[in-house]
Amino acid sequence: MIVIVAGVSGSGKSTVGAMLAGRLSWPFTDGDMLHPEANVAKMERGEPLSDADRMPWLRAIAGCMDERIASGESALIACSALKRSYRDLLLSGRPEARIAFLEISIQTAAHRLARRHGHFFDPDLLDSQFAALELPDPGEPGVVVVPVRERATETADEIVSLLKLNRQAGVV
Repeated sequence: MIVIVAGVSGSGKSTVGAMLAGRLSWPFTDGDMLHPEANVAKMERGEPLSDADRMPWLRAIAGCMDERIASGESALIACSALKRSYRDLLLSGRPEARIAFLEISIQTAAHRLARRHGHFFDPDLLDSQFAALELPDPGEPGVVVVPVRERATETADEIVSLLKLNRQAGVV
């Protein structure tokens, strides 16, 4: 099973994804590390990414998913997956993939980003992420929406419960 932990910047997708990977003994990939250099440079300058900018990055994430699937490995990947079309691209033809979308308010995300240091994402871009955001519809195939809890462990617990994750088989 491949689980993408998705959400806007500051939602905790990297923290929760890494936490789940540790619990489940699955490999973890932070999708931020798969961004082309041009994307990183844009975000460092405070320029929002366009759909065209995101396509090579989404293809890189899909490629990472396909490698894990081909090797029979379960894995966790952090990726914003802000739009329905992005989520569809990542899930299409991958029945062993699911998305846990972290739902957070703009105020809470902004507060978290103000405390984060050493990341290329300019906190001023948060408004552009919320402007691009298409929250998953109830019943969107392969996607569960998880309200962000105060503690990352609580958010991770909710994902384990909703997706019925376990260490050995990926799913119960």
